[in-house]
Amino acid sequence: MIHTVYNGEEQPGMARFTLVESGGGGRPWGTCAEADGLFGESRYGTYELFGWTPEASGPRGWVGRSVWLVPDDEALDPWLLEDARTVEHDLGPGGLLLTGLDEHEGPPDGHRGGVRLHDGRRWLGACHEFARVLPARHPAVPLVLRGLAPSEGLHARLAQGTRSARDLDHAVLEIRDDRGEPLTDLSMRARIAAWHPSSRGAGLIDLELDGDLGTPVPAHARPVWDQWLAGPPDAPGAWARLDTHRRGVWLDLARDRACRRTRRDRPADHTYELDGRDITDGPGLYLALGEAVNGPGGYFGGCLDALVDCLRGNFGCTAPATLLWRDADIARTHLSHTLGPGGHPRDLFGATLDILGEAGIQVTLL
Repeated sequence: MIHTVYNGEEQPGMARFTLVESGGGGRPWGTCAEADGLFGESRYGTYELFGWTPEASGPRGWVGRSVWLVPDDEALDPWLLEDARTVEHDLGPGGLLLTGLDEHEGPPDGHRGGVRLHDGRRWLGACHEFARVLPARHPAVPLVLRGLAPSEGLHARLAQGTRSARDLDHAVLEIRDDRGEPLTDLSMRARIAAWHPSSRGAGLIDLELDGDLGTPVPAHARPVWDQWLAGPPDAPGAWARLDTHRRGVWLDLARDRACRRTRRDRPADHTYELDGRDITDGPGLYLALGEAVNGPGGYFGGCLDALVDCLRGNFGCTAPATLLWRDADIARTHLSHTLGPGGHPRDLFGATLDILGEAGIQVTLL
């Protein structure tokens, strides 16, 4: 299914999208307000787990934003399966079919040994053998930029009309919200498949790109994207009712927006207040921290390493400072007993307190 992302009615014609050349100064190819094909289904890897023994009730349906597969062979590192879910399929007794995104990490080629699975909070089960089924190749949905105002460089490419001129190579689609502020971007291999005059106005074109958008924005992220495309939240806790799955999407957009903005760090000795009522998972922890430091939609780390980086400056906070953590027992209950990638016990709540303390942030638990 093709989705259209468009500009808000109150600002007709705003350049929501800018297609730029990746590297080399980022020459713009053109700007437009509408794009088709931005959202779609990602190519998920499929794992057939044989001799599956679940722990407790075992996974059903959506399993987790991040699921780690820990091989029995200790010489191998665990690998990550994102947006993991089970699929109803008859693999016989003791079989389980699991899908997820594993484009960045995966098992060694040909490896079929036993693995144990966890979601960062609990062990899900184990199998004595698995097989990875490569996803089927489906025709890529083209990205169509409607009402594009082409640059002189793109005009020249289109005038040449050769196959090499149509290959824009690596490109980036920069995306702005309704207020015109940078939000995020998507990288791709851009090849011009077609173009024709646009009904959006004189001198504008509809440009169809036939290329690899990489991982398209997944369909489940659309509601969160719609909120952020309208502009950043103006009240704290707008993410609180989201499940872990969509909290992760919210966190990604908060990070991307923050990394495209410049800000001044507050002076030292400032007191921050952290609302801990909804810290029931990892994304919730970092979303609450981000809002405590930088207000609604703010960002202050998306993992422990990123939190350390933010505490070094340029993300709103200067140590020494004080953090009043309200309803801290909720985070203590949900995050004190977590698992690291390899399945080793980890206290995310305690580790966060340690990092803040070492950086000169005095935390008062309320």
